[in-house]
Amino acid sequence: MKDFIFSYPVRIYFGDGALDKAQSEFDQIQDKVLLVYGEGSIKRNGLYDKVTSLLKEKGKEVVEFSGVMPNPTYQKVLEGASLAKKEKVGFVLAVGGGSVIDCAKVIAASACYEEDLWQLQFERGLRSDRSLPVGAILTIAGTGSEMNDIGVITNENAMIKRGMKTRAPLFAVLDPSYTLTIPKRQLFAAAFDTLSHALEAYLGQSNKDNVSDDIALAIARNTVNNIEHLLEDFFDMDARRNLMWDSAMAENGLTKIGKELDFTSHKIEHQLAVFTDCNHGEGLALILPAYYAYIKEEAKVKLERIAKLVFDKDGAEEGLKALKELVEKMGLPSSFEELASKVKIDEALLNKVAASVTIVKTGPCLLDHEDILKILKNCL
Repeated sequence: MKDFIFSYPVRIYFGDGALDKAQSEFDQIQDKVLLVYGEGSIKRNGLYDKVTSLLKEKGKEVVEFSGVMPNPTYQKVLEGASLAKKEKVGFVLAVGGGSVIDCAKVIAASACYEEDLWQLQFERGLRSDRSLPVGAILTIAGTGSEMNDIGVITNENAMIKRGMKTRAPLFAVLDPSYTLTIPKRQLFAAAFDTLSHALEAYLGQSNKDNVSDDIALAIARNTVNNIEHLLEDFFDMDARRNLMWDSAMAENGLTKIGKELDFTSHKIEHQLAVFTDCNHGEGLALILPAYYAYIKEEAKVKLERIAKLVFDKDGAEEGLKALKELVEKMGLPSSFEELASKVKIDEALLNKVAASVTIVKTGPCLLDHEDILKILKNCL
């Protein structure tokens, strides 16, 4: 295990009526709040009214910033940061899923700089350490964005999707009942994102007795079990509660302590999303099994352990088969033909995706762009 420093800043309010239990947080935040949300679902399910009423009861002035899309763009971040500066807001409240929370966290950081935050971080290589405080009210679990200090943003000009360093929320409200209006395919795609976080953490570089690995495997196993429960009863609230906490546990840092995670499948999916605007979890459901099949010899020992401890199967091949079967049962894509995309996915497009992936050696083997292209072609 490598040396590390670990500190966990986010206060979690979990369970039924969690927002009511978090009321003291709203007494302490600044008086002018930027309310960040998506494309209207929180208005349809009543959460918007509940949140805005609570803020007004606490004497807060609300400035709204809506329309955050899946795979949020850097242009959207800049719009939000400009509004935050203009209105001189003192707090950013994200109400939504991972895309909304990612966007809100980067808006909060960008609002504290005159310099362009993307250039600051990725072109000048400087660490940004300023941010407006952020709170999060989660409506779908999967990304774990409410638990960490990274905001994943698509820069449409640069044609790249990257995680931007921000600050973690001060608090997060996790009420599983908010997931009841989420469509089935979207909910399962988010659950697969949780599973991928756990498996990627495990498959990273570590020794065989690393406790972080054991935590990651336990989260993966619990995620699979509760996906199976939802497949039997889509409104199983115990399963929804467990999956919401699985998502949080997979991204609160515990699975990454003292080791590196294998982020390869996420890096490939991020660039696939840049070119196709596909759903993040759906893209991972397609790429992760293909990636594991491609590296099954180099990762044989760890894939065998995944097979045994996550899927109750013997051998890497049987474990990969179980993973693919799970994807099919969840109704997620197993080929590009089944992946919702704004463009036609062909070999020419896949060449562009593969060429744009940032390659980092943290997994079982170092891939080059030709390897990535082969993995993508295996999904055709």
